[in-house]
Amino acid sequence: MLKKRVIPVLLLQDGGLVKGEKFKKHKYVGDPINAVRIFNEKEVDELAFVDISVGVNRGEPDYELIGDMASEAFMPIAYGGGISRVDQVEKLFRLGVEKVIINSEFHLNPELVTKCSQIAGAQSIVVAIDVKKSLFGKYEVYTKNGTCKTGTCPIEYARKAQQYGAGEIILTSIDREGSAQGLDLDLIKKVTSVVEIPVIVQGGVGSLEHIKDAVKMAGASAVAAGTYFTFHGKYKAVLLTYPAFHELEYLFLD
Repeated sequence: MLKKRVIPVLLLQDGGLVKGEKFKKHKYVGDPINAVRIFNEKEVDELAFVDISVGVNRGEPDYELIGDMASEAFMPIAYGGGISRVDQVEKLFRLGVEKVIINSEFHLNPELVTKCSQIAGAQSIVVAIDVKKSLFGKYEVYTKNGTCKTGTCPIEYARKAQQYGAGEIILTSIDREGSAQGLDLDLIKKVTSVVEIPVIVQGGVGSLEHIKDAVKMAGASAVAAGTYFTFHGKYKAVLLTYPAFHELEYLFLD
């Protein structure tokens, strides 16, 4: 087991895998069940799926697909998308999901996180915080796949997530998502410095050094990525990859 987790995050849309940039321009990149099998072979420690097709319209999660992915996976699965009720969370756990990711609904109904943490344990409940930076350098949390302003800064939002019982936070820079240009270390530092729960960060990973910097320089507990594990080369050919264990182990040596 690695000292720090490095987690592939895969986006679902209408039953397929997609990938975009800055939460836009999503294109189909493959079959989710096949992706699980590939990451099984690569001995990934944890895998996360977020369904962007149900989050905005408050539709139901695709339970059949989620169950198929969970039964195929050798590693723990986290799922986010369309979660707004306790009974949905209970059903996801029965299907084999080990963590649920709550995004937009936390802004509308933070008590949902408290209730879910009481039922399943805080370690199984993750609050997603999606952030944009204004032209004036101000950070703001967005919901509904990056389309809706909340008027809240990520520092306040992270504190609130911890207060309401989240066991982890997944912090995403919308501006850097899909760019492969490096994570927003300033944003990460601001959030990791005000909460005690683990902070998973994503948005901009393009190299192992980017992962190392997020952990060593900014205090991230774990690093997640989509583009880095999905595309290969300057023409962005679809190729699901994951670093070898020894590469990641060496990365986090003190």
